[in-house]
Amino acid sequence: MAVASTAMPLGLDLSAMPAQADKELRRQASGPEAPRQAVFFNWEKLWLGVLVLGLLAALLVAIALPVGALLGHSFIAADGKFSGLAQYIAYAQMPGVGQSLFNSLWLSAVSSTLCVALAYGYAYGVMCSCMPLAKLFRAIALVPLLAPSLLMAISLIYLFGAQGLLKSWLLGGSAYGPFGIILGSVLWTFPHALMILCTTLASGDARLYEAAATLGAGRWRSFCQVTLPASRYGLMIAWIVVFVLVVTDFGVPKVIGGNTQMLATDIYKQVIGQQNLSMGAVVAMLLLVPAGLAFAAERHLRARQAASMAVRAVPLQPQPYAPLDRALLAYCSLVAVALLAVMGTAMLASLVTFWPYNLSLSFKHYQFDMMDGGGWASYGNSLTMAAATAVVGALLSFVSAYLVAKPSSWARARQWLHAVATLPMAVPGLALGLGYILFFNASSNPLHFLYGSLGILVLCTVAHFFSVAHITQLTALQQLDAEYERVADSMGVPFWTLLWRVHLPVCLPAVMQVAGYFFVNAMTTVSAVVFLYSPETTLASVAVLAMDDAGDIAPAAAMATLIFATAAVGRLLIAALDAWTQKRTQHWRRR
Repeated sequence: MAVASTAMPLGLDLSAMPAQADKELRRQASGPEAPRQAVFFNWEKLWLGVLVLGLLAALLVAIALPVGALLGHSFIAADGKFSGLAQYIAYAQMPGVGQSLFNSLWLSAVSSTLCVALAYGYAYGVMCSCMPLAKLFRAIALVPLLAPSLLMAISLIYLFGAQGLLKSWLLGGSAYGPFGIILGSVLWTFPHALMILCTTLASGDARLYEAAATLGAGRWRSFCQVTLPASRYGLMIAWIVVFVLVVTDFGVPKVIGGNTQMLATDIYKQVIGQQNLSMGAVVAMLLLVPAGLAFAAERHLRARQAASMAVRAVPLQPQPYAPLDRALLAYCSLVAVALLAVMGTAMLASLVTFWPYNLSLSFKHYQFDMMDGGGWASYGNSLTMAAATAVVGALLSFVSAYLVAKPSSWARARQWLHAVATLPMAVPGLALGLGYILFFNASSNPLHFLYGSLGILVLCTVAHFFSVAHITQLTALQQLDAEYERVADSMGVPFWTLLWRVHLPVCLPAVMQVAGYFFVNAMTTVSAVVFLYSPETTLASVAVLAMDDAGDIAPAAAMATLIFATAAVGRLLIAALDAWTQKRTQHWRRR
């Protein structure tokens, strides 16, 4: 799974929160309105208000109200009566609850520490050395973004499970449990930490290194006294992001966790195993606490990191140093081979007859109609949902970002719009999905007809990943000078014309990147949709879980491999479409 906080478009640093948007909205909300320039009714302002309030209402329905329903249901007993804190007390008295909380925290902390340490060395080799093939190594490390976390867990079963090729390496230990959870979590969160750390190391100031060399500091001392202190905020942010991803992840502990209890799997057991939605809401609210605290800490650290950047900084140009370059090349090669080997194991296992005894190639595991999980229809549903999510999510996030960044009226409503749009960053996918059940399944809800349809899966997926997309588009729009709006206002050009003729064409590359982000995450997500599908709308990622539960590991690996291939092809097609649109609409960028 990926939190709001968790999954990002390839090649972009989308986790940066533009603080100037909040400041500008507060200024507009507190300051006096601009004087009217005409005595007649301002229809443009009216339509802008309708658009702002309409989108705010839509985001409230898609994001805030399900989270509110989740909170309210945690105080209601199974018989429908208000119980206050009785549900929380009952859950706290259950055997194993303390163990679940402890396991979730310590496993996430260990996984985060290992992942960030490994990713920092890799990022240093890619960004701060002159080793060959640096761009290739960076691309290889980002490949796991295209695969569901389930693929890594399945690969570890084939490597270290009962019939694993490397079972002897465990010296009698078991892959099912803390070892599998930590290793699987490190593997699938590695690219998330790497992107943050690459961005951090790319902003090094060459003047500091020149000063250190002038004072007689060697490479190791410069690293300890310049590089590490300069990247401390990036390291802390990467640790927090990985921690949230692991503590809220459902796929890895479900597949390879064995009997190790965690909060994320507790929610699944309460909702799916015992049909106890109220107790599931209690666990989901508890899961919101570490995610919310980590989100607040990440925002605080990122604001301090942005404030510490020097205006006159000189970009650092790495200088060749053969011993260090060779050592980093060996390290990056080892990590890249490990990533490819783990992913390749599951892909190879999906193509052999019977692992590990009969390794002859066969496509029998791709006969999904003969397996549990919904067959090929599940894959078709995922493809349809991913395509719809890419289109709807990219357009909605662009409109929301435009309404926050560019208009000068309706400042208070726009401030609320921005707040609701960034809310999903602090809400785990499991909690949001359960909130959708409690909100949309209510018979009194006029939107009840959406429940069980493909539309609710699209809506939930868009809402789950909306924050990063909104912030990305907001960052792109804020790069445009406000002079465009002033000129259009003086010439009487309505805002929709300016939006269509100026803002959308200029920001089209960011829109296409966001579309690719939505498509990949819609194909690979599990946590946000595992509670919402019906027999007619089963998804490929959920089918992987069903096959694994039924003991069909090879077909599960085959479906996970198909998800990976589809995400990769979809990303390439969107990139090709992006190149074609830029060729037709971005002539002004060329001199």
